Amino acid sequence: MTESVTAANTQSTHLAALLAASAKPPRLIEYRGAMTPQELDAPETEIAALATGAAEHDLGWLRRVAVRGEDRFRWLSGMVTNTVNDLEPNAGAWNLVLNAQGRIQGDLTVWREGENLELVIAADQYDRLLKHLDHFIIMDDVELVPLGEELGAEETALGLTGPQADAVLRRMGLPVLAEPMTATRVEWNGLNLRMLRGYGTLATHYELWTPVAGITRLWRTLSTAGASPVGCAALEAFRIAEGIPSYGVDMLERDLPQETSQMRTLHFNKGCYLGQEIVERIRSRGNVHRHLRGLELTGPVPASGTELLLDGAAVGHVTSAAELKLTAGNRIFALGMIRSEAEARNDALTYTVGTATGTARILVGPPNLI
Repeated sequence: MTESVTAANTQSTHLAALLAASAKPPRLIEYRGAMTPQELDAPETEIAALATGAAEHDLGWLRRVAVRGEDRFRWLSGMVTNTVNDLEPNAGAWNLVLNAQGRIQGDLTVWREGENLELVIAADQYDRLLKHLDHFIIMDDVELVPLGEELGAEETALGLTGPQADAVLRRMGLPVLAEPMTATRVEWNGLNLRMLRGYGTLATHYELWTPVAGITRLWRTLSTAGASPVGCAALEAFRIAEGIPSYGVDMLERDLPQETSQMRTLHFNKGCYLGQEIVERIRSRGNVHRHLRGLELTGPVPASGTELLLDGAAVGHVTSAAELKLTAGNRIFALGMIRSEAEARNDALTYTVGTATGTARILVGPPNLI
């Protein structure tokens, strides 16, 4: 996240513009390529909404792109690491985008609605990934069309996250999606909403795509139905606690897919795709020598890049870390790239922030925040 004074050329989300005109406008900062509210309530209140209740929040930094043309299924399957042809209608899959050397160029989600295919991409990756994908449309009948820009039909997304998210939707008269990575479309109060349920390890995650004209109505109704407003600072901290990596922070261009431990992005029986030879070689001939892992820390909050030590030797580094203000007491979680030999020993790692030291333990699963 970047201070707003350094992001003069970054556009505000539609929700940020709406809230900026309120009696008590929130502070805006750059997050995922857009200006968005940093906080909308006390940090402990926002984390509680995400961990035990229901939180409404900005997702205006997401972009939807339709993949059109007769060759769309074949072409897209050859560009991403997960299934495309075998997607069920109204289902999605998280994907990595690789280069020919198997290095990660970014991530996106592929969604299928009937025979339509679309991509959901974060704004900070949007231009670069579209350029990368467009480079490989050669003799294919394929067109990448940004959604929400046709005929001025601009759209944006709000998020609904938390274990009580389904209860909020029911109060609003909206359908509940029983499984992650499923979607539906519904007419609600005169709005054509596209509802996507994403992946989460600690809470239910929804994306609610609405025409921009309906954002005020949707935001206020979510609040009336029991959702609490949350800014991107709490959302980022909760992401880290869930162990969900962010491209450009926890996954970088130099990384290989198996190093990220995100095996849900890979499909080994889908056929050829860009970078597939490297992915398959790693799977068939041997493992990588480091993995991205979730950590719980005791001590100060380290910056990204802080070395993790075992017996005084560097065995990894922190990629992101955050302190969560929980009812039972504050806890610090992180994601870190750890060498396999250190992971196998499963001993506490150490790190230093200034003159203070801390310890880090690898999590074997999602933490219990209650």
